[in-house]
Amino acid sequence: MRDHQGDPAELRGDCGSCFGLCCVALPFAASADFALDKPAGKPCPNLGGDHRCGIHDRLRDKGFTGCTVYDCFGAGQKVSQVVFGGVDWRGAPPEHARRMFDVFPVVRQVHELLWYLTEALTLPAARPLQAELRRARERTEALTRRTPEEIAALDVAAHRQEVNVLLLKTSELARAGVRGRRKDRRGADLMGARLKGADLRGADLRGAWLIAADLTGADLRGADLIGADLRDADLTDADLTGAFFLTQPQVDAARGGPGTLLPETVTRPAHWTGAS
Repeated sequence: MRDHQGDPAELRGDCGSCFGLCCVALPFAASADFALDKPAGKPCPNLGGDHRCGIHDRLRDKGFTGCTVYDCFGAGQKVSQVVFGGVDWRGAPPEHARRMFDVFPVVRQVHELLWYLTEALTLPAARPLQAELRRARERTEALTRRTPEEIAALDVAAHRQEVNVLLLKTSELARAGVRGRRKDRRGADLMGARLKGADLRGADLRGAWLIAADLTGADLRGADLIGADLRDADLTDADLTGAFFLTQPQVDAARGGPGTLLPETVTRPAHWTGAS
């Protein structure tokens, strides 16, 4: 069981408190994920005047699967309501809009780190690191409270490396308590791999390429899945109980069903066959 600390609600997207930033600030490239090309800073044609998507309930049918697997980790409302004080980019001076669009992807990266740090604090095995994790979380949160100019100039990569040292220690402690062979598949190329029923308990799958991998019935309990690419991976009947550093976008990009067991940090995607 995990301890519950922090408020993950602030790290989940709240579109009603955002100015549609992901639909404007980010670029799209026509592909299997997006039906059209869109440069950064230009509103998606599906974005309405109320900052809501006009085809939200038909995104997959309309060729915008990429939108359905995107999560800003709460960066949208943070930038809209906190960093820019609720001032909309529409009707504002062009420099205001440009700065907002520059800041949004930076805060999104920082909020993803906050997600991992917040989850790390819930892991009983990481109690020896809690003081360090709390300090790291406070420092990371403070980055999003700076001025727009300061945020845009942040070296997120350098801060990520610093945080990653703690996350690695957390992973080692958490996986040490998992029985069985704890396989090291960090960064492994497992695209299309046949891993049906595989014993991956406590495995290190950080950054592993699991695109279209067959993980039906696989045992992923207590595995570290930070950064693992699960696009089109088949998780039918797989057991991910206790898996950690797994995000909603990763789950949304995979395939699964009613028999897939997920950690409590994520929700079952509505598009999964038989999902309730």
